[in-house]
Amino acid sequence: MATETLLRASAGKVLTVAVGVIGPGLVGSTLIKQVTAQADKLRDLLKASIRVVGIANSKQMYVNADGLPEDNWKEVFHQKGEDLNLHRFAELLKGCERECCVLVDCTASDVVPNMYLHYIKMGMHIVSPNKKFGAGPLDRYLSLKPLSQEAGRHFLYEATVGAGLPVLSTLRSLIETGDRIIKIEGILSGTLSYLFNTYKPGMKFSDVVADAKAKGYTEPDPREDLSGTDVARKVVILARECGLPVELKQLHVESLVPEPLAQLATKEEYMEQLHKYDGDMEARAAAAESLGEVIRYIGKVDMESKACSVNLTSYPRSHPFAQLSGSDNLIVFTTERYRDRPLIVRGPGAGAEVTAAGVFADLIQVNAAMGGHPAAAARDLVAGSHAVWLVLRATMEGIKQQQPQQLGGWWQARCYGGPHSSSSSS
Repeated sequence: MATETLLRASAGKVLTVAVGVIGPGLVGSTLIKQVTAQADKLRDLLKASIRVVGIANSKQMYVNADGLPEDNWKEVFHQKGEDLNLHRFAELLKGCERECCVLVDCTASDVVPNMYLHYIKMGMHIVSPNKKFGAGPLDRYLSLKPLSQEAGRHFLYEATVGAGLPVLSTLRSLIETGDRIIKIEGILSGTLSYLFNTYKPGMKFSDVVADAKAKGYTEPDPREDLSGTDVARKVVILARECGLPVELKQLHVESLVPEPLAQLATKEEYMEQLHKYDGDMEARAAAAESLGEVIRYIGKVDMESKACSVNLTSYPRSHPFAQLSGSDNLIVFTTERYRDRPLIVRGPGAGAEVTAAGVFADLIQVNAAMGGHPAAAARDLVAGSHAVWLVLRATMEGIKQQQPQQLGGWWQARCYGGPHSSSSSS
């Protein structure tokens, strides 16, 4: 496949790519805008004609083989959309007669991830910022890799952790080049980053939450952020990348929602009563302050103890976590090579523009893998000849080391499966 890719690119042939977006919400609609704006440049730079030809939400779907209209696709979608059928939607995308078909899952539900295996069998590539697959049932997660290898199709999900930040690709590069991961710690929520970068002893935590909600930093119901579940999903994804057979239910997750408030029926009731528990957070902040420390909400993967956790923890003011501002994410990789001075990835970890950009980058990686980028094709041809990785096959009883397999090249640092690995044993 690498040789075919290089020949296609050197011959100047344009790869035609059909993209179907499920979930035209904030991230999905921003992605469509970005792809449309870059279409002409992508054709010139990447030798690829990438068109969004289909869109679907929870109720209806619309596919046009010629592509969505640039200016009024929302109106056309609502006027001409038919009842949603996820299998039929994929069939319509495949019927657009383009050389490469990519399904982008921008939903936050588990309905679409349950279809991933089916879509791979249909010959589709999948790009997704949806954390429900990577942090979902372990058996389902493990079954996708050999299937994608056999089909020569790709599942890319960089944006599930850190939005547009190179978190998972950095982790894979460390592992694939032989580094040993000791631990990963991170401020993995833009919402919780903002809350604890803002909150100081003497302030009321309920006021900080209300302010963050008013500014749009939280979900409409802040309990969704403060429960820690979103951070826990990201920790599961990181842990599985490291080879730990972790299920979401196994994590110790410290919820910041007092139990009595978790039972309230509405978000309005929660906000009205949150002030009753300001004293609890004030005590923790004051205790940290007395030690010259600050409190931060951290997700952690400890490879030495094989444990994962999500906790409110205190750190010295000299620590990178204490020096964040705004809603940035910060991930610290402590490894054999980066033991004394850990490797840090920092930047915006939320927001429609950066998340969509992360998804868009994965979409371009599919294009590169399938033959639309000359430089990537050359990297694939060279790197595929010598790169080796160890596949860790997780079981519920522990981790079993399998035979080394050959990597499919530089681009494969961001995805499951690929042309080279399709001929390897799993």
